[in-house]
Amino acid sequence: MGYSVRTALDILGHDARVVVAELVPGVVEWNRGVLADLAGRPLDDGRTELYETDVIQLIKAAGGDYDAIMLDIDNGAEAMVRKGNNWLYSLPGLTATYAALRYGGVLAMWSAGPQPAFVRRLRRAGFEVDEVKVRAHGASNRKGGAHHVVWIATRG
Repeated sequence: MGYSVRTALDILGHDARVVVAELVPGVVEWNRGVLADLAGRPLDDGRTELYETDVIQLIKAAGGDYDAIMLDIDNGAEAMVRKGNNWLYSLPGLTATYAALRYGGVLAMWSAGPQPAFVRRLRRAGFEVDEVKVRAHGASNRKGGAHHVVWIATRG
């Protein structure tokens, strides 16, 4: 909904370029309309390049072009949203993602919970992996609450 893009833009310098792939035209429309102000209008920032396409196409076309790739697509390393997303979590998909990153580049993926088999697959693709447990949005000031996982996979 634009929050990750806004956060990246806020952290990065003025010469940064943030490439966004969004498959669903309605999500783009919402982020240009009713949701735009909630995330600070990240699609209006000149550093943002928006592609209304499947992120898989951008990953396959890249050749070590990216410093970082952030994926928040499914609830983990399972294609819950679209069957075609299975490729992203497969060894060929992870290998292509590894190749899309520059040396030292980072793949960050959100998950509803840990998945040890996926971490092993990331490592087989060549990544160094940290599994970071995080609290659900808004739960940091309360006791309890859901925990999620963000995999930080670095191209070594």
